Amino acid sequence: MMVFADTAQLGFVASLARPGGNTTGMSFPFTDLVDKQLELLRASVPGISRVGVLWNPDNAGHTPALKDIQSAGQALGVQLQLLEVRGPGDLEAAFSAMKRERASAVVVLWDPMLYAHSGRLMRLAIANRLPAISTFREFVAAGGLMAYGPNLADLFRGAASHVHKILKGARPAELPVERPTKFELTINLTTAKALGLAIPQSVLIRADQVIEQEGR
Repeated sequence: MMVFADTAQLGFVASLARPGGNTTGMSFPFTDLVDKQLELLRASVPGISRVGVLWNPDNAGHTPALKDIQSAGQALGVQLQLLEVRGPGDLEAAFSAMKRERASAVVVLWDPMLYAHSGRLMRLAIANRLPAISTFREFVAAGGLMAYGPNLADLFRGAASHVHKILKGARPAELPVERPTKFELTINLTTAKALGLAIPQSVLIRADQVIEQEGR
């Protein structure tokens, strides 16, 4: 496995140290990340009080993540608007609901389906003037405002290392599931400008990568 979250908590492996069965690879702490994403969004867009959260009920990792982000929202004084998106056909309705309820920003939970349509997602977010944050920096390259999470290439390299060990005779059940040691913050200043936002310097200095496209 390469881009799986909270695998031990969800029961896909017995434990990270000794996964058992026939599954091993890379995993990342998704529930911890969503709390940080909401915190970064609030720090970057001062004054927000209501944030939409796009989630997919078919993704097993989203239910525990929602519990964590709701707790984080209460601690930060931010009201969350949870919006189910099972497929691309639900995106327009989700953004209409956020506009109707006057959401100030949106968190996009990591999900393969949502990422496959990240370009359309970001066009809707910008059209509705909603700053958006998610997990991988590829989301920012598609036009999202911010991303905080592990590096996809690092996860792929880690998975390739597991494959190499298995081909050399290692048993998956005894190969520890590895977690990324570095998490990166990426900010798209071109998107910030399009939304009329000035990202605070206190957030910018924490960024690992800042995207600013010339001529836009």
